Amino acid sequence: MEVGAVPVGLLSEDFDPTTVVETEPLAPLAAAEGNGKDIVLGRNVHTTCLEVTEPEANDEFTGDKEAYMASVLARYRKNLVERTKHHLGYPYNLDFDYGALGQLQHFSINNLGDPFIESNYGVHSRQFEVGVLDWFARLWEIEKNEYWGYITNCGTEGNLHGILVGREVLPDGILYASRESHYSVFKAARMYRMECVKVNCLITGEIDCADFKAKLASNKDKPAIINVNIGTTVKGAVDDLDLVIKTLEETGFTHDRFYIHCDGALFGLMMPFVKRAPKVSFKKPIGSVSVSGHKFVGCPMPCGVQITRMEHINVLSRNVEYLASRDATIMGSRNGHAPIFLWYTLNRKGYKGFQKEVQKCLRNAHYLKDRLQDAGVSAMLNELSSTVVFERPLDEEFVRRWQLACQGNIAHVVVMPNVTIDKLDDFLNELIEKRSTWYQEGNVKPPCVAADLGSENCACVLHKAKIYDE
Repeated sequence: MEVGAVPVGLLSEDFDPTTVVETEPLAPLAAAEGNGKDIVLGRNVHTTCLEVTEPEANDEFTGDKEAYMASVLARYRKNLVERTKHHLGYPYNLDFDYGALGQLQHFSINNLGDPFIESNYGVHSRQFEVGVLDWFARLWEIEKNEYWGYITNCGTEGNLHGILVGREVLPDGILYASRESHYSVFKAARMYRMECVKVNCLITGEIDCADFKAKLASNKDKPAIINVNIGTTVKGAVDDLDLVIKTLEETGFTHDRFYIHCDGALFGLMMPFVKRAPKVSFKKPIGSVSVSGHKFVGCPMPCGVQITRMEHINVLSRNVEYLASRDATIMGSRNGHAPIFLWYTLNRKGYKGFQKEVQKCLRNAHYLKDRLQDAGVSAMLNELSSTVVFERPLDEEFVRRWQLACQGNIAHVVVMPNVTIDKLDDFLNELIEKRSTWYQEGNVKPPCVAADLGSENCACVLHKAKIYDE
């Protein structure tokens, strides 16, 4: 699909699902502290950590140490295979094959400094990095000579950088973010000691622009730095960028008095291929966009892409004689392998490949939501999203087995390209069977999630009865 063209709708062809193999049970969870209302934390890794031991004096002759390490790695690989089969709650695309890049693992590739200025360190991958940045610049409609960016180490770093640029451009600005923004946005506010105003959300998780307008009006004397979510963490809600801009303008904020950072960690790469999706473009008055590389793209190591306007980056840039380069990044050393993995995937898939994968994810997400609701499970799916939100399973062991992300009374499955219909069927069948055990006596009932998902999506005893009465 050409950049700027009308996004395509759902494709009609079917995708062949692959077989999902049954897996071994997990070790029990560590006892949770608190009264049951607290956050349930995972087990203490000190109980399972692998000790580092010194080689025996004669090890180079016996080879015992090498054999031991080989067995540990073999068991670890088996565990990775098993956990990958039961991965549903986190937005990572585990469907990739980078065998051709194995030949590069023997090199310490480091892109320290500015991507566009070669440093004295010669083992780098800037030529791949800038190629990837140019691809995203075309996607978000900004000319090569008008943008600056870099490959980050994760999505959080993209948010930290975007908000930092906003703070440097508008030093006395107030940061506005919806309550369902990623935790890294509020981390940035703490790190930079910025005044931060949390904006209420609609039931979908989208920013409530009526509340946003009221809070802007209370602080008209200070510039605004706004985090816009292109897919919230829990519900996959997409903030209406055009409505946010309109709200700012109607409240009297001229373009030089606001800075918008778009957090597109997961959906930033999916939105161009979804009908009716708000368009993220630098032709609009935005300051920066970030997207994760290990999520929808499917890079095997955490990474991301951050792009901002060239006119803004000078406030951060500093020449570094030690590097024979300049730097405006958050981190010093940067993973030089990540740009190569991203470049490899973008070349293999291109726009058409991503378009197919987006439509597959949306179809499978609708399938999951419909089957959950048919089974009497409270569930919601935002129109532009592949994140299916549903009532939190009663058993934390089940949550851990399927690696579900939970918040309060709700959990979610993020349908990624590697999540097949067969995998969803395995999950659904197990969930339905477990629920019949959890709630068989009638003493314990499924939670009411109307406050989280809306009464129309809640299948608790009270709201199900109301639906039947209607």
